[in-house]
Amino acid sequence: MNQILVTEKIYVTPELKRKKKIYKILFMISIFSIITLFSMYIYAEYDRNKDESISEDILSYITSKNDKTTVSDYKNALVVKITQDVAKELEEKQDIDMEENQELQIATATSTYTAPNGKQYEYIGIVNIPKLNIIYPILSNTTDELMKVAPCKFHGSNPNEVGNLCIIAHNYRRKGVFFSDVPTLENGDIIEIQDLSQKTVQYEVYDVHTVSPDDTSDTTQKTDGRREVTLITCTNDSKERVIVRCKEKV
Repeated sequence: MNQILVTEKIYVTPELKRKKKIYKILFMISIFSIITLFSMYIYAEYDRNKDESISEDILSYITSKNDKTTVSDYKNALVVKITQDVAKELEEKQDIDMEENQELQIATATSTYTAPNGKQYEYIGIVNIPKLNIIYPILSNTTDELMKVAPCKFHGSNPNEVGNLCIIAHNYRRKGVFFSDVPTLENGDIIEIQDLSQKTVQYEVYDVHTVSPDDTSDTTQKTDGRREVTLITCTNDSKERVIVRCKEKV
């Protein structure tokens, strides 16, 4: 028995047309969203690289300036040192307790780099971590904008002075960029800090741990007369802070 195959005609109903139109719109929105997100990522990477290049310029400027240091530069450093000594004397006389947050404000020696666009950046020294193969200038203040440029002084003493110099920088989760690799540091690793007088002091890591974002206990200035450095960055999920405590190597 022969069978006749009949192709059934599909009728396009208004409802089907409406759904088809909706699918097209959603598809276009998805494509637009992908392009937008990709463009934002490209711009963020460009902006980040541009800011990091400023850090490299500051570092080059410091290096070249170090080769041209004059006697007046050392005199300025001496003035700051005297200011710090006087402050320390006052602290002892007034029996100031750092643990109770009655901290003495002392002068911070800074130098200034002027970028080609006229913007100025104040720096206080250089941080070098040989194990991670990174070296950056240390900016004198901490702001969201400055943290895009280089590690910043978050709190504490001046470079290579008695106290706890706290340095903060972003974790971009990219090897070799800012403090992205700092969470991998271990006890015994070396951190080098160069101050404005070109003096370099080595500090040895003695504690690595994480804390909540609102825990500032590791910024204490009570160091029993030692020189210390504390590196601060985010965990990879940005939920906690990685703290790397270092003390002067003897």
